[in-house]
Amino acid sequence: MSALPSATSTPSSVRASCSQQEWDARVDLAAAYRLAAQYGWHDLLGTHFSLRVPGEPDHYLVNPAGYFFEEITASSLVKIDLDGNQLSPSPNGVNPAADEIHGALYTARPDIQAIMHLHSVAGTAVGAQEGGLLPISQNAMLLLNRVRYYDYRGSRLPSEEWTRMAEQLGDGSVLFMRNHGTLAAGRSIGEAFALIARTERACGIQVAALAGGLKLHDVDAEVVRASIERGRTIYSDRHWSPKAKHEWAAFRRKADRDFPGYNA
Repeated sequence: MSALPSATSTPSSVRASCSQQEWDARVDLAAAYRLAAQYGWHDLLGTHFSLRVPGEPDHYLVNPAGYFFEEITASSLVKIDLDGNQLSPSPNGVNPAADEIHGALYTARPDIQAIMHLHSVAGTAVGAQEGGLLPISQNAMLLLNRVRYYDYRGSRLPSEEWTRMAEQLGDGSVLFMRNHGTLAAGRSIGEAFALIARTERACGIQVAALAGGLKLHDVDAEVVRASIERGRTIYSDRHWSPKAKHEWAAFRRKADRDFPGYNA
């Protein structure tokens, strides 16, 4: 095993210190951060995305503390274990909430490979609404079978709450953290990104529709049921679908065009 890079590591030394599989994962995760910045999903220095290291199920990559999403590169990502121990250098360490939330979910769900957590305006607003995500748009209906809810318990949580959060996610993929934000868990960073992007669009539509002040048009119950079943096909319980793979491939091409240097 290669020695860990030093605190003054260069991109080339980080790449030399890890496997090709880990480097590819780093590039994928860095792309997700850059795309999220472009879409305005950041919240100052808060929130975080993570990705398990391929072949190392007890290790995952996360953003270093103190950096905006738009600054993240493949080599700047930090490797930590499920107990929160830092395994690669970072000037400011990592956000403790990364370990609290991501570590607990990875421990509870071995099938999860990637997690994205946001404090977006629309997502937080919908999570604060009593009815949660409503079946008033195609995006919402395609997600509803994957959506779960967790009540806000504060910004710093005792370990038993980490376990409770994992229990509330259960077998779902999208968690509305009431009055806090949203979270998407996927079998790849591409699936997690597709889920959070669809969640953001559904929430934006809902907030806009409710802001109009008029009575909302209800979708026929059978159409809602059929759309939810369609969502099960697109984001299968058994594997991440070809559609999600195509979506992420398109996002990666966009990252390559728009963010030179993210893969360094």
